[in-house]
Amino acid sequence: MHTELIIAKLVTVLLGLLIAGQAYRGYRRHASTPMLYLSVGFILISVGSVLEGILFDVVGLSIFQAGTVETALVAAGMLVILYSLYGVFPTSGTTPGDWRGEESSREWGGEK
Repeated sequence: MHTELIIAKLVTVLLGLLIAGQAYRGYRRHASTPMLYLSVGFILISVGSVLEGILFDVVGLSIFQAGTVETALVAAGMLVILYSLYGVFPTSGTTPGDWRGEESSREWGGEK
C-alpha cells in the first residue's frame, strides 16, 4: 500500500473513533441511549473504512469480496446512526417537543 493512503486511512479511523468516544461520553454522562447507538455507528463506519485494504492486502480476499465486507460494515454503521436519530427511545417523564416549555410552544404557534 502507498504510505499516503495508509496515513489517510489512519486519520480517518482516528477521527471516527474520537467522535465515537465523545458520543459514548455523552451516553455515560446523560444516560442517552441514542448517543450509545451513535457511538456504535461511528465505530462500525471507522472500522469498515479501513477493513477493505486489510482484507485485500493481508488476508488475500479479492477486491470484490473485501469491498463487499467494507460496504456492508459502513452501511450497517449508517443504519445504526440513522436509528440513533429517528428511533423511539424511552424518555424520563417528557414527550418529544416538551423540552421548549409551554411558553415557547405558544410563541411559535403550537398548541398544548
